Amino acid sequence: MIAARTDVVVIGAGQAGLSAAFHLQRRGLAYEMFDAEAGPGGAWRHRWKSLRMGTVNGISDLPGIAKPAVDPREPSSEFLTRYFGDYEQELGLTVRRPVKVSSVSREDDDPAGRLRVVTSIGDWSARALINATGTWTRPFWPIYPGRNSFRGRQLHVADYVSATEFLGKHVIVVGGGVSAVGLLDEISQVTSTSWFTRREPVWRDDEFDARAGHDAVALVEERVRKGLPPQSVVSVTGLIRTPALRAAAARGALDRQPMFTAIEPGGVRLADGGFLAADAILWATGFRAELEHLAPLHLRGPGGGIAMDGTQVAAEPRVHLVGYGPSSSTIGANRAGRAAVAAILKLPGLAPAAEPVPWG
Repeated sequence: MIAARTDVVVIGAGQAGLSAAFHLQRRGLAYEMFDAEAGPGGAWRHRWKSLRMGTVNGISDLPGIAKPAVDPREPSSEFLTRYFGDYEQELGLTVRRPVKVSSVSREDDDPAGRLRVVTSIGDWSARALINATGTWTRPFWPIYPGRNSFRGRQLHVADYVSATEFLGKHVIVVGGGVSAVGLLDEISQVTSTSWFTRREPVWRDDEFDARAGHDAVALVEERVRKGLPPQSVVSVTGLIRTPALRAAAARGALDRQPMFTAIEPGGVRLADGGFLAADAILWATGFRAELEHLAPLHLRGPGGGIAMDGTQVAAEPRVHLVGYGPSSSTIGANRAGRAAVAAILKLPGLAPAAEPVPWG
């Protein structure tokens, strides 16, 4: 099949992908942008309605356009879907959707050659790739003894809709991240809950300022530079005691227990040998990067991860991962798009415009 040619292919039109597209457009590079969703918003299209902008403020800081007024009470799924869509229109970004990218491979052995991107609407040939597929489509379900024997309901946070689904039921929440404690707060207001984590959660009472964010990103960055699987940024920042979480703690919702040893039909077997009856298990156990389409490039190393140099894959400088590792958080996603484009401009044959195109 004859492939259409372009300078750069961007896969994913969430926050990191849109940031990359802004800088590609500003520097005058030809690009194609593919997104698997039916409309704007990325993974935010699927977040539960109770997740309000008051708890995710800052994620909408896309480059080039003044941030719109935010009602902290508005569901993040509604605000960010609308904002991302308006952003695409105002910048004149062309996003092809819904398009599934099935594979990315090298067209030849020339390290300065081109990449073949196979999609559900045809093939493209590109000098570079910016992968911004995120993690939402790959929820992580731990393998646990007896998990298939449980007679109650099991769900991942990716499937969560509302606390009212669990009225009158005892809900076990598994996980030590922001989603886990946020949903514990919410569900514990309408029914009984228990919280289990593999490790004792680390809480912080001080303000999470720009310096703390920089330090946290640096720690995650160090892991991916070594080719290790990335940890989430929150795993090194700790959990912040917000007023809502202080209230949850006061009513006992955040009384953490060590991880149970097995799941049984009616509940879980506790670490001390006791038994806890449960009607539902909510797995707030995180996500993995959506990178299967990159398998033909053989990017993973012996450590199980992909060795990175900033956003650039160390072994394949034509490929950039944004929304991966340190740029998977709201702290790093925007600047990752800019960094990826800056590095791509250094590839042979891809010279920047004399001056960046002004915006605004």
